[in-house]
Amino acid sequence: MPTTVLFTGFPGFLGTALLPRTLQRAPEATAVALVQERWLDQARRTLARLEADEPRIAGRTRLVAGDITRPGLGLDDDELDALREGPLEIFHLAAVYDLSVPADLAWSVNVEGTRNVVALAQGADELVRLQYVSTCYVSGRYPGIFSEDDLELGQTFSNHYEHTKHEAERVVVKARDAGVPVTIYRPSVVVGDSRTGETQKYDGPYYALQLIARQGRVAVMPLPGDPSRVQFNLVPSDFVVDAIAALAPHPGALGRTVALAAPHPPSVLEMCEAFAAHTGKRLKVVPVPTVLSRFAIDHLPGVGRVFRLPSSTLDYLTHPTVYDVAATTALLDEVGVRCPSFAEHVGAMVAYHREHPDVGSAAMV
Repeated sequence: MPTTVLFTGFPGFLGTALLPRTLQRAPEATAVALVQERWLDQARRTLARLEADEPRIAGRTRLVAGDITRPGLGLDDDELDALREGPLEIFHLAAVYDLSVPADLAWSVNVEGTRNVVALAQGADELVRLQYVSTCYVSGRYPGIFSEDDLELGQTFSNHYEHTKHEAERVVVKARDAGVPVTIYRPSVVVGDSRTGETQKYDGPYYALQLIARQGRVAVMPLPGDPSRVQFNLVPSDFVVDAIAALAPHPGALGRTVALAAPHPPSVLEMCEAFAAHTGKRLKVVPVPTVLSRFAIDHLPGVGRVFRLPSSTLDYLTHPTVYDVAATTALLDEVGVRCPSFAEHVGAMVAYHREHPDVGSAAMV
């Protein structure tokens, strides 16, 4: 019986990229994309484009309205039975990717949504694998080296996004330890494609890039802490997609947690210097206390408008965690996937930003 592949989070970035790749590597498989009602029109347009680009996948995907925050993913009994009865692979990609997300929304989508997906996985007659996308920032603000197998190290969290993704990963790990076939993927900060720079949104490091790009020949960059000693781990989107697509069927990834982070990330200072160099600026760093910066952005009239970055971003300019990706790098070597260095993809990142200034910062929710 052919495998059914369930995708949550379509037509978001990862679902849009991974759905055709998955159907191409499994020619007999069909896909079910679980879509929120309000995104159905966009999902139809996206699917039509994917099928036009790759005729071999045409007619093999059904779009189904649902909601991961509801028991049974908001599906009727017939739909649930159809998913449970045959071989089932699940790509759980849906989450709230927003550093400023309120606690109730983050908990509902990231934690309860994951519980509901795991419940479906546990009830499947033949689960091929649950492919779960977490984040490196389950580390919270752990002050030191955080490996792929680390999760509970007494860390604190900068925001509800980190906290709820940590709680959601705990749900998945518990299921894995109980025998559910799982691979957990932990991307760090995802930026544009390494070759084209294309991205769906400008957030995270793009706030620093935008601040530098808006200024004259000398770009003043206020930075908290010691920016030469803090790593900013960012990876291009095509690396994340290539890694998940290659590892999803790979036996060596079964039961593993893989950190899709850069092996040699730039420091915050090196990142800002590269942005300045690629925009033809000279960088002038102004040291500022983190607490003062946060207060000024949130409370002083005009400051937030000038800097145009949310105060939640400041935590990542003083992020104390270093990600150990040695085991992941070895695993990716087996499938021929390599993470480009920052020097290799920063040029494309800056060029795309320059040529497409109207891209927003909002993620799908």
